[in-house]
Amino acid sequence: MITYKSDTKDSSLVSREDSMPVLAMCYDFDKTLTPDDMQAQGFIQSVGYDEEQIKQFWQESNQLAKKNDMDNNLAYMYKMIQEAVGRFYVTKEKLMEYGNQVELYDGVRTWFERIREYGLEHGVRIEHYIISSGLKEMIEGTEMAKEGAFTKIYASAFMFDDKGVAVWPAQAINYTNKTQFLFRIQKGILDINDTGVNDYIKPEDQRVPFRNMIYIGDSDTDIPCMSLVNANGGHSIGVYDPIKKDKDKVYKMMRHHRIRYYAPADYTNGSQLDTLVKQIIRKTAAYEVLEGEYIHCKHEAEE
Repeated sequence: MITYKSDTKDSSLVSREDSMPVLAMCYDFDKTLTPDDMQAQGFIQSVGYDEEQIKQFWQESNQLAKKNDMDNNLAYMYKMIQEAVGRFYVTKEKLMEYGNQVELYDGVRTWFERIREYGLEHGVRIEHYIISSGLKEMIEGTEMAKEGAFTKIYASAFMFDDKGVAVWPAQAINYTNKTQFLFRIQKGILDINDTGVNDYIKPEDQRVPFRNMIYIGDSDTDIPCMSLVNANGGHSIGVYDPIKKDKDKVYKMMRHHRIRYYAPADYTNGSQLDTLVKQIIRKTAAYEVLEGEYIHCKHEAEE
């Protein structure tokens, strides 16, 4: 059982950590933390599609979206509910059960706490965020989520009736609207209904400036977020499957200046990705000391 920061902490440690600069680590989920789409790891099979027909499910979902001029994520959510009719009710608990079955890349299970601890050792507060077009309820079913690894999970989600059955989409997150959540993290306004995200905040007052963000993703759907972070001094990392070793997508993102780095999706201690992130943490710690001195001088000169 991993103990996360919310479980045990004395007041002196809380005070020390609150004074540290924050480094926000933002992740896509499907094919970034897990080798396949989360829905294809149990749910699609349970509604009558065998392993050879999983692509058919997505093709039908995409055709539904095209036919109705519909968002692709709304289409797959609708199809999930429709295909389950007569088999079982789609409830939050059921989706969390499927989420608990999702295969994770090596090292993911312990990654979030290991990196958080490394950050604290170097005077940086690490916060982990999920920004995904996948299902929030399934992500919440993973062991890491249940143990408090994530500061916030932004993902597509269902609305449930008074019997706990999914009846309507509550949130649909696609590749373009993912970027709003980076601005929420930047300003410390995490509630998706808080319009304060549109307020102007001085650069020195931003809770997490873009330079203190890492975005980790795997494909074109992550490009808007990667580009935004990259263009504003942050760190975008493309990952690829360490077994298949297909680097075409990360090569393309690198050539088009979407990412600064790429590495296999291997989250074990000492891996290329682990080493890279730790280097960024150390850089952040050093830079924020200088930035703090600059802000002090700036404020003193303006008094």
